[in-house]
Amino acid sequence: MGKPSTFRIALLAAAAVIAASVIVVFVDYRRDISLARERVATGSLVTQTPCGPIEYATLGQGKPVLIVHGAGGGYDQALDFSALLAANGMRGITMSRFGYLRTPLPADASAAAQSDAHACLLDALGIGKASIIGVSAGAPSSIQFALRHPQRCSALVLLVPAAYAPRPADAAPVATPRGTALLFDSALKSDFLFWLMTKAARRTLIRAILATPPALVDSASAGERSRVQKLLEHILPVSSRRTGLLNDAAVVNSIGRYPLERVSAPTLVMSTADDLFGTFDIARYTAAQIPGARLVTYPDGGHLWVGHQDEVSAEIISFLQ
Repeated sequence: MGKPSTFRIALLAAAAVIAASVIVVFVDYRRDISLARERVATGSLVTQTPCGPIEYATLGQGKPVLIVHGAGGGYDQALDFSALLAANGMRGITMSRFGYLRTPLPADASAAAQSDAHACLLDALGIGKASIIGVSAGAPSSIQFALRHPQRCSALVLLVPAAYAPRPADAAPVATPRGTALLFDSALKSDFLFWLMTKAARRTLIRAILATPPALVDSASAGERSRVQKLLEHILPVSSRRTGLLNDAAVVNSIGRYPLERVSAPTLVMSTADDLFGTFDIARYTAAQIPGARLVTYPDGGHLWVGHQDEVSAEIISFLQ
Protein backbone atom coordinates (compact mmCIF):
# COMPACT_ATOMS: atom_id res chain seq x y z
CA MET A 1 0.00 0.00 0.00
CA GLY A 2 1.43 3.35 -1.07
CA LYS A 3 1.72 6.48 0.99
CA PRO A 4 -1.39 8.72 1.17
CA SER A 5 -1.34 11.45 -1.42
CA THR A 6 -0.85 15.06 -0.39
CA PHE A 7 -4.37 15.81 -1.62
CA ARG A 8 -5.87 13.05 0.53
CA ILE A 9 -4.03 14.28 3.61
CA ALA A 10 -5.27 17.82 2.99
CA LEU A 11 -8.82 16.56 2.52
CA LEU A 12 -8.72 14.59 5.76
CA ALA A 13 -7.28 17.59 7.59
CA ALA A 14 -10.01 19.86 6.24
CA ALA A 15 -12.69 17.36 7.26
CA ALA A 16 -11.22 17.19 10.76
CA VAL A 17 -11.26 20.99 11.05
CA ILE A 18 -14.86 21.18 9.85
CA ALA A 19 -15.93 18.43 12.26
CA ALA A 20 -14.19 20.17 15.15
CA SER A 21 -15.83 23.49 14.20
CA VAL A 22 -19.27 21.87 14.08
CA ILE A 23 -18.73 20.39 17.53
CA VAL A 24 -17.62 23.74 18.94
CA VAL A 25 -20.65 25.51 17.43
CA PHE A 26 -23.00 22.83 18.76
CA VAL A 27 -21.51 23.00 22.26
CA ASP A 28 -21.66 26.81 22.29
CA TYR A 29 -25.28 26.79 21.08
CA ARG A 30 -26.37 24.21 23.66
CA ARG A 31 -24.76 26.27 26.41
CA ASP A 32 -26.28 29.58 25.32
CA ILE A 33 -29.79 28.27 24.65
CA SER A 34 -29.80 26.45 28.00
CA LEU A 35 -28.84 29.69 29.75
CA ALA A 36 -31.56 31.57 27.84
CA ARG A 37 -34.22 29.04 28.79
CA GLU A 38 -33.08 29.06 32.40
CA ARG A 39 -33.17 32.87 32.46
CA VAL A 40 -36.78 33.15 31.30
CA ALA A 41 -37.89 30.28 33.54
CA THR A 42 -36.94 32.22 36.68
CA GLY A 43 -37.72 35.68 37.97
CA SER A 44 -41.40 35.80 37.01
CA LEU A 45 -44.76 34.60 38.28
CA VAL A 46 -47.93 33.53 36.50
CA THR A 47 -51.26 34.73 37.86
CA GLN A 48 -54.67 33.36 36.87
CA THR A 49 -57.09 36.11 35.85
CA PRO A 50 -60.50 36.37 34.14
CA CYS A 51 -58.46 37.27 31.04
CA GLY A 52 -56.43 34.07 31.28
CA PRO A 53 -52.97 33.32 32.74
CA ILE A 54 -50.56 36.27 32.67
CA GLU A 55 -46.83 36.09 33.32
CA TYR A 56 -45.38 39.10 35.13
CA ALA A 57 -42.65 40.46 37.38
CA THR A 58 -42.61 43.48 39.68
CA LEU A 59 -39.83 45.54 41.17
CA GLY A 60 -39.84 48.42 43.62
CA GLN A 61 -42.45 50.25 45.66
CA GLY A 62 -44.44 53.39 45.03
CA LYS A 63 -46.43 54.68 42.07
CA PRO A 64 -47.19 51.68 39.79
CA VAL A 65 -46.00 51.75 36.17
CA LEU A 66 -47.00 49.02 33.75
CA ILE A 67 -44.36 48.46 31.03
CA VAL A 68 -45.73 46.89 27.84
CA HIS A 69 -42.97 45.28 25.80
CA GLY A 70 -42.43 45.34 22.06
CA ALA A 71 -42.23 42.56 19.48
CA GLY A 72 -39.82 39.77 20.34
CA GLY A 73 -40.05 40.58 24.03
CA GLY A 74 -41.65 39.16 27.14
CA TYR A 75 -41.60 40.16 30.78
CA ASP A 76 -37.79 40.05 30.63
CA GLN A 77 -37.39 42.70 27.92
CA ALA A 78 -38.10 45.61 30.26
CA LEU A 79 -36.55 44.41 33.51
CA ASP A 80 -33.66 46.88 33.34
CA PHE A 81 -36.02 49.83 32.92
CA SER A 82 -38.19 48.42 35.70
CA ALA A 83 -35.13 48.54 37.95
CA LEU A 84 -34.57 52.16 36.95
CA LEU A 85 -38.16 53.00 37.89
CA ALA A 86 -37.69 51.25 41.22
CA ALA A 87 -34.55 53.29 41.86
CA ASN A 88 -36.65 56.43 41.34
CA GLY A 89 -39.38 55.55 43.82
CA MET A 90 -41.80 53.77 41.50
CA ARG A 91 -43.04 50.22 41.11
CA GLY A 92 -42.17 48.70 37.75
CA ILE A 93 -44.50 45.99 36.48
CA THR A 94 -43.53 43.99 33.41
CA MET A 95 -45.60 41.29 31.79
CA SER A 96 -45.47 38.89 28.87
CA ARG A 97 -48.12 39.86 26.33
CA PHE A 98 -50.31 37.35 24.50
CA GLY A 99 -48.24 34.54 22.96
CA TYR A 100 -44.99 35.43 24.70
CA LEU A 101 -43.20 33.03 27.06
CA ARG A 102 -45.72 31.77 29.66
CA THR A 103 -48.69 33.93 28.65
CA PRO A 104 -50.78 31.90 26.17
CA LEU A 105 -52.44 33.28 23.05
CA PRO A 106 -56.24 33.44 23.56
CA ALA A 107 -58.86 33.15 20.83
CA ASP A 108 -59.24 36.94 20.88
CA ALA A 109 -55.72 38.35 20.87
CA SER A 110 -56.61 41.81 19.61
CA ALA A 111 -55.11 45.00 21.03
CA ALA A 112 -58.43 45.70 22.78
CA ALA A 113 -58.41 42.26 24.43
CA GLN A 114 -54.78 42.75 25.42
CA SER A 115 -55.65 46.09 27.01
CA ASP A 116 -58.34 44.35 29.07
CA ALA A 117 -55.69 41.83 30.13
CA HIS A 118 -53.57 44.75 31.36
CA ALA A 119 -56.51 45.73 33.57
CA CYS A 120 -56.91 42.11 34.69
CA LEU A 121 -53.26 42.01 35.76
CA LEU A 122 -53.68 45.22 37.76
CA ASP A 123 -56.73 43.67 39.43
CA ALA A 124 -54.72 40.57 40.34
CA LEU A 125 -52.03 42.80 41.89
CA GLY A 126 -54.59 44.88 43.78
CA ILE A 127 -53.73 48.04 41.82
CA GLY A 128 -56.53 50.44 40.99
CA LYS A 129 -54.65 52.89 38.78
CA ALA A 130 -51.29 52.87 36.98
CA SER A 131 -49.24 54.67 34.40
CA ILE A 132 -48.53 52.66 31.27
CA ILE A 133 -45.53 52.64 28.93
CA GLY A 134 -46.11 51.08 25.51
CA VAL A 135 -42.94 50.34 23.56
CA SER A 136 -43.08 49.64 19.80
CA ALA A 137 -45.67 46.85 19.25
CA GLY A 138 -46.79 47.38 22.84
CA ALA A 139 -48.30 50.73 21.81
CA PRO A 140 -51.66 49.51 20.39
CA SER A 141 -52.78 47.82 23.61
CA SER A 142 -51.41 50.71 25.69
CA ILE A 143 -53.48 53.21 23.71
CA GLN A 144 -56.49 50.93 24.02
CA PHE A 145 -55.93 50.75 27.78
CA ALA A 146 -56.09 54.54 27.97
CA LEU A 147 -59.29 54.50 25.89
CA ARG A 148 -61.08 51.51 27.41
CA HIS A 149 -60.00 52.02 31.03
CA PRO A 150 -59.50 55.78 31.36
CA GLN A 151 -60.23 55.80 35.08
CA ARG A 152 -57.32 53.40 35.60
CA CYS A 153 -54.72 55.15 33.43
CA SER A 154 -52.65 57.73 35.33
CA ALA A 155 -50.39 58.55 32.38
CA LEU A 156 -49.53 57.17 28.95
CA VAL A 157 -46.05 56.92 27.45
CA LEU A 158 -45.61 55.75 23.85
CA LEU A 159 -42.02 55.02 22.86
CA VAL A 160 -41.27 54.38 19.15
CA PRO A 161 -44.94 53.38 18.78
CA ALA A 162 -46.08 50.87 16.17
CA ALA A 163 -49.47 52.46 15.66
CA TYR A 164 -51.61 54.18 13.04
CA ALA A 165 -50.75 57.18 10.91
CA PRO A 166 -52.28 58.21 7.58
CA ARG A 167 -50.39 56.60 4.69
CA PRO A 168 -50.86 56.04 0.97
CA ALA A 169 -53.37 53.31 0.21
CA ASP A 170 -50.69 50.89 -1.00
CA ALA A 171 -48.31 51.48 1.94
CA ALA A 172 -47.88 49.10 4.88
CA PRO A 173 -49.12 50.39 8.27
CA VAL A 174 -45.56 50.19 9.63
CA ALA A 175 -42.40 50.28 7.50
CA THR A 176 -40.04 47.30 7.56
CA PRO A 177 -36.33 47.35 6.69
CA ARG A 178 -34.99 45.25 3.83
CA GLY A 179 -34.71 41.59 4.85
CA THR A 180 -37.18 41.68 7.75
CA ALA A 181 -39.76 39.48 6.03
CA LEU A 182 -37.11 36.92 5.07
CA LEU A 183 -35.76 36.73 8.62
CA PHE A 184 -39.29 36.49 10.02
CA ASP A 185 -39.78 33.34 7.97
CA SER A 186 -36.38 31.86 8.77
CA ALA A 187 -34.27 32.96 11.75
CA LEU A 188 -37.32 33.96 13.82
CA LYS A 189 -38.64 30.42 13.46
CA SER A 190 -35.58 28.70 14.86
CA ASP A 191 -33.63 29.11 18.09
CA PHE A 192 -30.51 27.75 16.40
CA LEU A 193 -30.72 29.94 13.30
CA PHE A 194 -31.35 33.07 15.34
CA TRP A 195 -28.50 32.22 17.70
CA LEU A 196 -26.19 31.59 14.74
CA MET A 197 -27.09 34.97 13.23
CA THR A 198 -26.26 36.74 16.51
CA LYS A 199 -22.76 35.35 16.04
CA ALA A 200 -22.29 35.53 12.27
CA ALA A 201 -24.69 38.22 11.02
CA ARG A 202 -25.21 40.56 13.93
CA ARG A 203 -25.36 43.71 11.76
CA THR A 204 -28.09 42.15 9.64
CA LEU A 205 -30.19 41.49 12.74
CA ILE A 206 -29.61 45.02 14.05
CA ARG A 207 -30.90 46.51 10.80
CA ALA A 208 -33.70 44.09 9.90
CA ILE A 209 -35.00 43.02 13.31
CA LEU A 210 -34.03 45.89 15.63
CA ALA A 211 -34.67 48.48 12.86
CA THR A 212 -31.57 50.47 13.80
CA PRO A 213 -28.77 51.58 11.45
CA PRO A 214 -25.79 49.34 12.33
CA ALA A 215 -23.33 52.22 11.89
CA LEU A 216 -24.99 53.97 14.84
CA VAL A 217 -24.29 50.98 17.03
CA ASP A 218 -20.71 50.71 15.77
CA SER A 219 -19.99 54.29 16.85
CA ALA A 220 -21.99 54.19 20.10
CA SER A 221 -20.58 54.01 23.61
CA ALA A 222 -19.61 50.68 25.12
CA GLY A 223 -22.69 50.85 27.33
CA GLU A 224 -25.01 51.37 24.38
CA ARG A 225 -23.37 48.59 22.37
CA SER A 226 -23.83 46.31 25.36
CA ARG A 227 -27.52 47.28 25.62
CA VAL A 228 -28.13 46.45 21.96
CA GLN A 229 -26.30 43.13 22.29
CA LYS A 230 -28.35 42.25 25.36
CA LEU A 231 -31.59 43.02 23.55
CA LEU A 232 -30.53 40.74 20.70
CA GLU A 233 -29.54 37.91 23.02
CA HIS A 234 -32.75 38.25 25.02
CA ILE A 235 -34.88 37.46 21.99
CA LEU A 236 -33.75 33.90 22.68
CA PRO A 237 -35.44 31.53 23.09
CA VAL A 238 -37.31 32.80 20.03
CA SER A 239 -39.34 29.58 19.93
CA SER A 240 -41.09 30.72 23.13
CA ARG A 241 -41.96 34.07 21.53
CA ARG A 242 -42.90 32.98 18.01
CA THR A 243 -46.68 32.90 18.65
CA GLY A 244 -46.56 36.41 20.06
CA LEU A 245 -44.49 37.65 17.13
CA LEU A 246 -47.04 36.29 14.66
CA ASN A 247 -49.86 37.91 16.58
CA ASP A 248 -48.04 41.25 16.73
CA ALA A 249 -47.57 41.16 12.97
CA ALA A 250 -51.31 40.53 12.50
CA VAL A 251 -52.30 43.32 14.92
CA VAL A 252 -49.91 45.94 13.54
CA ASN A 253 -50.60 45.12 9.89
CA SER A 254 -54.36 45.54 10.37
CA ILE A 255 -54.30 48.50 12.73
CA GLY A 256 -56.74 51.30 12.07
CA ARG A 257 -57.21 54.73 13.54
CA TYR A 258 -58.12 54.84 17.22
CA PRO A 259 -60.17 57.78 18.62
CA LEU A 260 -57.05 59.42 20.02
CA GLU A 261 -58.92 62.63 20.74
CA ARG A 262 -60.66 60.73 23.56
CA VAL A 263 -57.45 59.92 25.42
CA SER A 264 -57.67 61.87 28.66
CA ALA A 265 -54.47 60.74 30.40
CA PRO A 266 -51.37 62.94 30.30
CA THR A 267 -49.38 61.57 27.36
CA LEU A 268 -45.73 61.53 26.28
CA VAL A 269 -44.82 60.31 22.77
CA MET A 270 -41.21 59.69 21.71
CA SER A 271 -39.43 58.56 18.53
CA THR A 272 -36.38 59.05 16.32
CA ALA A 273 -36.22 60.37 12.77
CA ASP A 274 -34.21 57.40 11.47
CA ASP A 275 -36.26 54.60 13.05
CA LEU A 276 -36.29 52.01 10.26
CA PHE A 277 -39.80 50.94 11.32
CA GLY A 278 -41.00 54.44 10.45
CA THR A 279 -42.41 55.33 13.86
CA PHE A 280 -41.33 58.98 13.57
CA ASP A 281 -44.37 59.99 11.51
CA ILE A 282 -46.59 57.79 13.68
CA ALA A 283 -45.35 59.53 16.82
CA ARG A 284 -45.93 63.00 15.37
CA TYR A 285 -49.45 62.09 14.22
CA THR A 286 -50.33 60.44 17.53
CA ALA A 287 -49.10 63.36 19.61
CA ALA A 288 -51.01 65.80 17.41
CA GLN A 289 -54.26 63.89 17.92
CA ILE A 290 -54.10 63.35 21.70
CA PRO A 291 -55.12 66.49 23.60
CA GLY A 292 -52.16 68.07 25.37
CA ALA A 293 -49.72 65.31 24.41
CA ARG A 294 -46.00 66.08 24.66
CA LEU A 295 -43.84 65.01 21.70
CA VAL A 296 -40.10 64.38 22.09
CA THR A 297 -38.05 63.37 19.06
CA TYR A 298 -34.39 62.78 18.25
CA PRO A 299 -32.66 63.13 14.86
CA ASP A 300 -31.07 59.70 15.13
CA GLY A 301 -30.96 56.58 17.28
CA GLY A 302 -32.98 54.10 15.24
CA HIS A 303 -35.73 51.97 16.77
CA LEU A 304 -33.60 51.45 19.90
CA TRP A 305 -32.87 55.18 20.34
CA VAL A 306 -29.15 54.34 20.40
CA GLY A 307 -27.10 57.16 21.89
CA HIS A 308 -30.09 58.62 23.73
CA GLN A 309 -30.78 56.02 26.41
CA ASP A 310 -29.99 58.33 29.30
CA GLU A 311 -32.04 61.18 27.80
CA VAL A 312 -35.02 58.95 27.05
CA SER A 313 -34.95 57.40 30.52
CA ALA A 314 -34.70 60.80 32.23
CA GLU A 315 -37.52 62.21 30.11
CA ILE A 316 -39.86 59.33 30.95
CA ILE A 317 -39.03 59.33 34.66
CA SER A 318 -39.49 63.09 34.91
CA PHE A 319 -42.82 62.83 33.10
CA LEU A 320 -44.10 60.04 35.33
CA GLN A 321 -43.01 61.78 38.50
